[in-house]
Amino acid sequence: MTRKLAPGRLVVATHNRGKLEEIDALLAPYGITAVGAGELNLPEPEETEETFVGNARIKAHAAARATGLPALADDSGIEIKALGGAPGVHTADWAESGSGRDFVKAMTRAWNELEAIGAPEPRRAAFCCTLVIAWPDGHDEIFEGRMPGRIVWPMRGDQGHGYDPIFQPEGYDITFGEMDRWEKNRISHRARAFAELVRRCLD
Repeated sequence: MTRKLAPGRLVVATHNRGKLEEIDALLAPYGITAVGAGELNLPEPEETEETFVGNARIKAHAAARATGLPALADDSGIEIKALGGAPGVHTADWAESGSGRDFVKAMTRAWNELEAIGAPEPRRAAFCCTLVIAWPDGHDEIFEGRMPGRIVWPMRGDQGHGYDPIFQPEGYDITFGEMDRWEKNRISHRARAFAELVRRCLD
């Protein structure tokens, strides 16, 4: 049986302020206050798994053990069908450069690899998000969300982040990069995973 999440403090295993604020706003109506791992000076554990759920579990359990509080972590990325699901868990790694993350480089790599194999249109892809809530006693709950779509070129839009300018979600004629932030947050892979979390752990 799914464990319910009680009102109170929940550690969010992220050092990203924007992500923390987004999650806090989603949880506030349920009497839950999100506190970030960065605010608690928690180290970022090494993500050694080859699946979204594996890496989300590493982050959630590390934060729960360190604080004695329930902890929420997510792992997300884009899977491109013609590339065998790549970059997948390596979504951020493709953007690594000497001075931080360069997602123009990552998007260009994705397109060039599709061109190199002559992948037919539409070039199917999906953004994936896995959320894990872990409790200090080792119990956890897993929630997943996917947003199907296609890869387009050239890059379009300056909203969002990451691969958003080359991802056109199913049912839309604009990319995530062209979409209003709040509209994207309403339909995204993360929103779908959160809807599952709310349904099972909070309603």
